[in-house]
Amino acid sequence: MINVTVCGALGRMGKSVIGMVDRDPKTRLTGAVEGAGHAMLGKVIGGSVTITDDLKSVIRKTGVVIDFSTPESTVKNLSIAAKYKKPYVIGTTGFSEEDMKFIRKCAAAVPVALSANWSIGMNAIFNIAGSLASILYDYDVEIVEVHHNRKQDAPSGTAKRLAEEILKSRKESRLVYGRHGDSALRNQNEIGIHAVRLGGVIGDHTVTFGSDSERIEIVHRSQSRENFSAGAVMAAKWLAGRKPGLYDMKHVLGFK
Repeated sequence: MINVTVCGALGRMGKSVIGMVDRDPKTRLTGAVEGAGHAMLGKVIGGSVTITDDLKSVIRKTGVVIDFSTPESTVKNLSIAAKYKKPYVIGTTGFSEEDMKFIRKCAAAVPVALSANWSIGMNAIFNIAGSLASILYDYDVEIVEVHHNRKQDAPSGTAKRLAEEILKSRKESRLVYGRHGDSALRNQNEIGIHAVRLGGVIGDHTVTFGSDSERIEIVHRSQSRENFSAGAVMAAKWLAGRKPGLYDMKHVLGFK
């Protein structure tokens, strides 16, 4: 049985992760962390876990931390987990370069799993997009992502990851974020990324490869948040007992 603490416990993803932890026979919720001042601090969740704003208060009985909060909170709580040698699963996106340097530093002391998207299907698409980019080397490429109207960062971490996979075989290409103005003619070595925010959309991503004679589309639509939480819990179980290092969903799925 793996004891799990969830940071960002009352967010949309945090609630989904807690539900998945409760249903998994190999995991048990032992900690729930939210931001300072949250109205639910001190309340009980998951049957017997008191919501706290201090990871230190629950870290000793934690086996693995799963974090879907904010970049600022993740960096703060990761430093605590690293001090106590607790594995850490990061679902938060929108990190700065400075944040990433800190995450890599912590990963030298404790196993950290970081992914822009914990969906099993989406991680398969990362591989497919990279392979197609090398085959369709002279096709135009456009990425469109759609999310709910409360998502703060744009483009999504998933869209950025798709672009990274494509750039591995398109090293001469550059990323263009949306287009506007009178001189927005598409150049051949562009990878367009477009962010759309609508209502309660969980997450849709479309990668399109196009030539003058055909168009190939890869589409992924999330129908619930459970595909992300299932992947995060899978990663937590996989991460327990691993050596320090920075891992991602490809490691969890055996792609690496």
